[in-house]
Amino acid sequence: MTQTLENMTLVVTGAASGIGRAIAVEAARRGARKLVATDIDNDGLAALSAILPDRTELICVTANLANPEAAAMIAERARTGFGGIDGLVNAAGITTRAGFLDGTPQTFDDVFAINTRAPFLLMQQAIRDMRSRAQSGTIVNIQSMNAHCGAPDLAIYSASKGALQTLTKNAANAHIADGIRVNGINLGWVLTEAEHNMQANVLGGGEDWAERVAPTRPLGRLLNAEETANLALYLLSPASAPMTGVNLDFEQSVVGAPA
Repeated sequence: MTQTLENMTLVVTGAASGIGRAIAVEAARRGARKLVATDIDNDGLAALSAILPDRTELICVTANLANPEAAAMIAERARTGFGGIDGLVNAAGITTRAGFLDGTPQTFDDVFAINTRAPFLLMQQAIRDMRSRAQSGTIVNIQSMNAHCGAPDLAIYSASKGALQTLTKNAANAHIADGIRVNGINLGWVLTEAEHNMQANVLGGGEDWAERVAPTRPLGRLLNAEETANLALYLLSPASAPMTGVNLDFEQSVVGAPA
């Protein structure tokens, strides 16, 4: 059976802010005792460390997931510090805009390196570790509703998340007999620090963009990171067993429904 949060060593990427941070905080609140938090933002990791309860042992790993060696380094820190990996959340990602008319080989490689290759390599490390200890475990991949198609300026991003969606199912199928469950969350529009920066600054929407967009959404607001964290923690926990190979759409609207 998949371990409970209390006795699980959990690795969370993108943990310095946004969804990754919300997952790390909620995991600790629910009793997780051993947490490996990784991000490129060292200051953000330090801030996370300051707010977690004392009962949660925390290892912070500053790493750039664009580096293919990062996954092995993160896994080694988990093994040497806590003895292994029991749960993994791939929450880190980038949303670089690029479509068919303006996408470049470099943008393609950059986006896939972080959104697809890094989760693959981290899953590889986690699965190898779980199998070596004959230990069950859980993996949750933070994906995107854009995997179904995506906006024109998100062609490369959408493809990277579509590929991750396929890897989620493949890993689940390959390792179900090992007691390893792998599921994904196809996120809709979530209000995070990174999304605010993208909309307000990169795309020029201004500081009040979220307030202006909110009335156009069915709930009158965007989704938030805490709601995503609740679902991720459910998928990590034994409560969701034997669910595996599932990519859950987490959005305010229903795919295929009339607009």
